[in-house]
Amino acid sequence: MQNFPKVWKLINNFKLKCLSKGWKTSEIYDWVLTEDQKYHALVWAKIVSPASFERIALNRSCIVKEGLDYRVVKASYYAWIFENSPPESLLEKILTSEEMLKSNAIYDISKVYQGENICLKINKTESRVFKEFEEFLKELGVKILSFINMNPSKEISISKKL
Repeated sequence: MQNFPKVWKLINNFKLKCLSKGWKTSEIYDWVLTEDQKYHALVWAKIVSPASFERIALNRSCIVKEGLDYRVVKASYYAWIFENSPPESLLEKILTSEEMLKSNAIYDISKVYQGENICLKINKTESRVFKEFEEFLKELGVKILSFINMNPSKEISISKKL
């Protein structure tokens, strides 16, 4: 897609939309705080090893700046937004962990930067913010597809794990 914003700009534009919904965001960090006091972190990733992904996905730490003070909170949900396709082993890691699936979503927008209007996703969370992110992408003309639908050869082995 021509003129599709770089990931940091995409996330900043999405955070502006979140502000219009009454949700709180950070100018410096990429998180959204909903009225029910749940943090939804947005992680821009080019490459993440499966081991690092697992450690971060299970920990879900989020830095919050209030005035001059910083604190670390546990985000309820993490969205991983990949500019390059994530490794297949990382996808298998999340798809085999119920705990990770409930709190982490993956969005692979690499195809958009290759000229297609497709975002591949894994989102089994209950995050309203991530559902809103998907709607935001659709408004930009991006089609949201499940990783499973794009990999029919893997569908049998992956769907058994879901």
